[in-house]
Amino acid sequence: MQVNATSAESISEFSFLSANPDILEGAALRQTSFAGIVSEAPAMKRVFNLVQRVAKSGSTALLLGESGTGKELIARAIHKLSGRIGKLVPVNCAAIPEEILESELFGHEKGSFTGAVSSRIGRFQMADGGTIFLDEIGEMSPKLQVKLLRVLQEKIVEPVGSTRSVNVDVRVVAATNKDLRKEVREGRFREDLYYRLQVVPIEIPPLRDRGSDIVLLANYFIEKTCTSFKQPPIRLGQGVKECFLNYAWPGNVRELENLIERLAVLCDGEEISINDLPDYMIESKNVLPSLDAPQDIPPEGIDFNQLVNDFEVRLITMAMSKTNGNKKAAAQLLRLNRTTLVEKIKKKSLDDKLNCNLDCIEDEGRFCQ
Repeated sequence: MQVNATSAESISEFSFLSANPDILEGAALRQTSFAGIVSEAPAMKRVFNLVQRVAKSGSTALLLGESGTGKELIARAIHKLSGRIGKLVPVNCAAIPEEILESELFGHEKGSFTGAVSSRIGRFQMADGGTIFLDEIGEMSPKLQVKLLRVLQEKIVEPVGSTRSVNVDVRVVAATNKDLRKEVREGRFREDLYYRLQVVPIEIPPLRDRGSDIVLLANYFIEKTCTSFKQPPIRLGQGVKECFLNYAWPGNVRELENLIERLAVLCDGEEISINDLPDYMIESKNVLPSLDAPQDIPPEGIDFNQLVNDFEVRLITMAMSKTNGNKKAAAQLLRLNRTTLVEKIKKKSLDDKLNCNLDCIEDEGRFCQ
């Protein structure tokens, strides 16, 4: 796929902070559609490469990842690089009641339901010539799934209460933090719609698997907060950095951003110290298992099986992250055969954590979850 100069310049903005740390100061004031996508992690570079490759194609994209990983920012990047002249219209399918969501998406005619005092176009028509971002698509009701499938197949929408159809030219980017394959198996999501949506699946890795990004992002958010609130610059203490790197970040980038804002606002010195951190950050359930073996066996003994399990979980997670979810390559790194690795992933219930599709075919040239 050919990428013009403008697109090439735009995609380079993804990593402008990591490539040019000297311009970090004041970066929070940059008003770009890539705001917040700061990364030097290999796993994110794969995401950026996919974005660059699919943006111009017009294909439907399905963004997969935990809450807080930045799926809407990726959707905005796809739209910006697409060259489509229309606007990006975001819709959170989980935040709008079903009876209202249908009207919001497809529009309605005057008098079609109680309160419809005038006709109104829906989000799909608003996005005509542009992109619609359907966040939390896994929460959509079966009834609306049918209507959405028709839009994807026929490129037309039918407003509520209307007998006429309206042609629309809309690029669809959907996102979910659910395992849609599981939703399909359990009858909660239409299989035909699933395959229509996941033409190009793009997996956004969790922050815990982007170790090199954690301090980078923390510094970015510190600068952003201090600039926004006109505060003197502050920095992270060394103990804080170590704690951040060992924390599991269940809320991902969103959690980090909110925490940094709170710490920066409450900081009464030039440095955020370990004493400023909330207690939950150092609770064992939120800390990543260590690869270090104990230096000695205490009198009360150790839980051998748990230590071995934690060790294997961390190694498998690291290998899958390093190989961007390619199980064959990860198995080679660990000197295991692929079948053994897949069995370990299933046995340790790592499917959801790794967000990987154990049944996918990793053929060359095929997008794979």
